[in-house]
Formats: sequence, structure tokens, C-alpha cells
Amino acid sequence: MISILEAIILGILQGLTEFIPVSSSAHLIVVPWFFGWDDLTVNSLAFDVALHLGTLVAVLWFFYTDWVRLLRAGIVSLRQRRIGADPDRRLAWLLVIGCIPGAVVGALAESTVEQAFHQPDQPHQVAAMIGIATMLALAGAALLLADRLARHLRGMTQLTLRDALVIGCAQALAVFPGVSRSGATITAGLALGLERPAAARFSFLLSAPIIAGAGLKSLWDVVQELQTGQMAASGLIFFAVGFAAAAISGYLCIKYLLRYLQRNSVAVFAYYRWALAVLIVIVALARG
Repeated sequence: MISILEAIILGILQGLTEFIPVSSSAHLIVVPWFFGWDDLTVNSLAFDVALHLGTLVAVLWFFYTDWVRLLRAGIVSLRQRRIGADPDRRLAWLLVIGCIPGAVVGALAESTVEQAFHQPDQPHQVAAMIGIATMLALAGAALLLADRLARHLRGMTQLTLRDALVIGCAQALAVFPGVSRSGATITAGLALGLERPAAARFSFLLSAPIIAGAGLKSLWDVVQELQTGQMAASGLIFFAVGFAAAAISGYLCIKYLLRYLQRNSVAVFAYYRWALAVLIVIVALARG
């Protein structure tokens, strides 16, 4: 029962922090570390896959009509071999271009970075936890500066190729726990002068292909582990629980965050990141 509760909590955390700019990867490392959760199932590859596929379902579900429209526009642009003045065709290709930096960095460096910060069945290192805290704090400062210093006057229809590349490169930085995929891309969008809801919307749309790529790759690894007997099929109940919790919380998070950003700044998320960073350092040093 404790493991089921842990699975639900971590699923909700993943759904919320994948889209709120506070770093899902940091929370999925820090929360079990705080509470001493060492269940092998909820720290397994299968469970991690479940959480990411849950958030993928959330972003596909919420933006369903957008995805249908963009997919159609992209196919038509390929058939006609031109983009023209159609905003949907432009946005479809800007999303494709924006995904390239993250896909490249993820393929080359993700496993190395994960091993540096936390390996399953291994105790957390103080240096790694302080490193996560440092990135939480620095990325929070960047988020606040982008929000305060830039003029947020541009909408989604004013996105350019340069914008997509800059935001895509920012997304690539999310390979480091504590940076946050949504945090990095929203920060870049705000710094480029996008309106807050536009920066968040492009960030969420841009996240889907990256989450899908990482999730499907890991899912293949899970299938292989099941076939070779390295993973018990009975553990898949946690997969389902975590998946559902992440999908539902992720959907609700997107809905209410976009509404929140219509009238509010992202300052509260920067302050939260700093508070969490301080707490991590204190606990890490206390545990030695």
C-alpha cells in the first residue's frame, strides 16, 4: 500500500512539475530522497517510463485540436513543398526545428548526466544534490530576470526561426536535473519578448516530441527487460497508477497554468525554486 501511495504522489508530482517551471527531474530525485523512499519498483525504469508517457498523454490530450490542425498543415506543406503565409504550417515546422537541439543533446548526453546525478540502488551523493540545488537556483534567477526585464508583447503568430532555435537550445539544457524543460523554454520565450501565455503554450507544444522520443526509447528497454525476466510483470500495476496520476495532474496543470499566466507573472515559481534549493542544501549537508 505504501508503494501504491508513493506511485500516486510521484505521478502527481511528475504531472505538475513537467509543466510548471520548477523541474520534474529534480523533484523525482529529491522527494524520494527527502522521505527515504527506496522501493525498487517506484524507482525503476518502467515507472519512470510510465510517468513520462502520462505527461505525454496530458499534452496530447489538452492540445488535441491544435495537434490535428498542425499535423494536417504540415502534411499539406510537404505535398505542396511550400509553407507560404499559413500560420499553422509555420508553427508546425518551427516545432520540428525547435525539437532538434533537445533531441541531439538527449541522445548524446542524457544517460551520462543521469549517472552523474543519481543511479538506481545507489545512495545520493551530497555533491550531486547540491548540484541540483545550484541549478534550481540559477535557473530560477534566469526565469525571474526574463520575466522582469523583457517586454512581453509578441504572440504565437510572431514566432520566428531564430526564436524556435533559441528556445530549442534552451530545451536541450533540461538534460540537467534542476534546470526544467518547461522552465528553460519558458525563460527563453520570455527573454525573446513573447507574452507569458504564448511562451508557455509554445513550451508545452515543443515538449511533446521530446517526451515522446525519450518515453518510447525507454519503453523499448522496458519491453526487453520483461522479455528477459529482469522485470516482474506484477510490478506493472505501479506503471498504470503512476501513468494515470501523471496524465490527469498534467492535464489540469496545463489548463490552470495557462489561465494563471494570463494575468500573473512567473515570479512565484522562481521564489519556490530558491526555497527548494536552500532546503536541499540544508538537508544534504545535515545528512553528510
